[in-house]
Amino acid sequence: MTKKTTKRHAHRIAADWGTSNLRVFALDAGGAVLAEARSDRGMGTLEPAQYEGALLSLISGWLDPSRVTPVFVCGMAGARQGWIEAAYRKVPCAPVGGPFTKPKVESPLIEVFIVPGLSQDDPADVMRGEETQIAGVLASRPGFEGVLCLPGTHSKWVVVHGGRVERFMTMMTGELYALLSTRSVLRHGLSDDEGLDEDAYALAVRKTTAAPVEGMAGLFRLRAEGLLAGLSPVAARSRLSGLLIGQEMAATRGLWQDEKVLVIGSGALAPLYARALTLLGGDAESISGADMALGGLAEAASLQEREKEHA
Repeated sequence: MTKKTTKRHAHRIAADWGTSNLRVFALDAGGAVLAEARSDRGMGTLEPAQYEGALLSLISGWLDPSRVTPVFVCGMAGARQGWIEAAYRKVPCAPVGGPFTKPKVESPLIEVFIVPGLSQDDPADVMRGEETQIAGVLASRPGFEGVLCLPGTHSKWVVVHGGRVERFMTMMTGELYALLSTRSVLRHGLSDDEGLDEDAYALAVRKTTAAPVEGMAGLFRLRAEGLLAGLSPVAARSRLSGLLIGQEMAATRGLWQDEKVLVIGSGALAPLYARALTLLGGDAESISGADMALGGLAEAASLQEREKEHA
């Protein structure tokens, strides 16, 4: 657990609750960050009765004992397997809005609001958590029109128009990479080092996007070339990334080609997607996923506060 403390009480608190981690931010009345904290108590480690305790363990020092502090939560806390299942809002729609789901809490010092996810009927698709990052983009760039790419375990490609999410597509590339690199025969020839062989990655992206069949055919070749031609473990891991991301680029070409694409994310994955788009002639720009999530949660809080004033 990491924590940055503040001597001031939070006006409200924002929480981004993923499958693996929880990040919380103490905000003042203007939305500025007073303090932040994180832990590894993500949705995947918790039973519903444990959520309030996991939250309070990070935020208790930020709470004003003389008032109820609102806590706005996005992400997997609202999943069916999470704290309490939150609603989905059907696209096309603004990225954030009510109704917010309120789990029952024992503490008299907090009131928790879980932001709804988004759903799409045809083709069937859902997102939970990414909607707040999208809202953050539109808050910081209110005139933006184009495509958002949100890399992750389940990457999202989102078409934004007129301040609304028009449609989106989910790709399981990150999960496939994890399964192939840790559970398949390919794991024997891959490096534990996350370093990138740029040439191997770029070639795999280009070849697979041009001929998607190469993505499937090229997987076992990683194993065979390691045995027969001494393919290095770093090059093999880089090619695996390129094969899978290249297939994703081919599948989503109709969305990103000739469009402005914002790649939203942090860590090592987002630069791989931005690099792939650039290699293929796309117009890509990278922005911080953490900053966009925080901005989107602030938008959700402002919306709820306005609704409360007019109730």
